[in-house]
Amino acid sequence: MAAPTRKAKKKVYTYADYLKIDDDKRYEIIDGELYDMGPAPGLTHATAEMILLHEFLNFFAEKPCRVFAAPFDVRLNRKSKNDKDIIQVVQPDILIVCNPEKLDERGCLGAPDLVVEIISPSSASHDHIKKRRLYEENGVREYWLVDPTNRIITVYSLSKNGKFAASQVYDAEASITSTGFPEMKIDFKKVFPPLKK
Repeated sequence: MAAPTRKAKKKVYTYADYLKIDDDKRYEIIDGELYDMGPAPGLTHATAEMILLHEFLNFFAEKPCRVFAAPFDVRLNRKSKNDKDIIQVVQPDILIVCNPEKLDERGCLGAPDLVVEIISPSSASHDHIKKRRLYEENGVREYWLVDPTNRIITVYSLSKNGKFAASQVYDAEASITSTGFPEMKIDFKKVFPPLKK
């Protein structure tokens, strides 16, 4: 994701407000604050996203879970489905949703099963801190942070107590097996091509 920029603070932004925004920019709302997602990601980000998306689409092709990529709204609120009550709206780079009841024409209402954010140096703290907390609080079972600049992958898995367990960190040589989908293994040598010498 590109570096998010906080917009001028208003009262509290809701999904109802979000739907009224009439420009060509991408936004997210976290804790009622509106963030401008900035310009389109660069080549390294886009390449990693496309390769990962291809891997996920292949794995889930004959399975009931669905794979989506940004822009795709995820509305997070365990207490209400009312647009005026939802103050968390994000657009993960890639997400997997296994419960079809969470899907509607506007995106996903509720926690995806797996979320992947591809970070850049300018978005690292946003993804590592704000979004990690948000995904944990809303019950995302698995959260992958893919850092193509530093060629590392950080994986968080939700434990039985509803908190993310200690992260697992992998390098560009790793083959990562999902905790939620143990038959799925992603070879990151495909995602991070060899460095030029």
